[in-house]
Amino acid sequence: MSRINPVLNFISHNRYWIVIIIGGLLVGVIDDNSFLTRAQYSLQISELQEQIDKYNNQYEQDEQKLNELRRNPHAITKIARENYMMKANDEDIFVLSDDEKPEEENETAK
Repeated sequence: MSRINPVLNFISHNRYWIVIIIGGLLVGVIDDNSFLTRAQYSLQISELQEQIDKYNNQYEQDEQKLNELRRNPHAITKIARENYMMKANDEDIFVLSDDEKPEEENETAK
């Protein structure tokens, strides 16, 4: 019984501090609105904001291309030729490659 008296005495004198510390730990670490989850949500918000900015820039570029296609009929043929390798009926296309051919090993040199 003598071992329990100092513990009970400490608890009875500091019960408010103990409740405040336990409550702060519960709210700050374990709760759904804890500091950890708030930091994770903040990081997630910043990543989503970056994606929003990226998609807004892409939307503006696509809108400019679409306006160009609506104004200029030659832009359609330009895109068809560059992206889809299409050609007019009266023209020939020659594809030139700058790729280097791999050197083949010669069996007689060995």
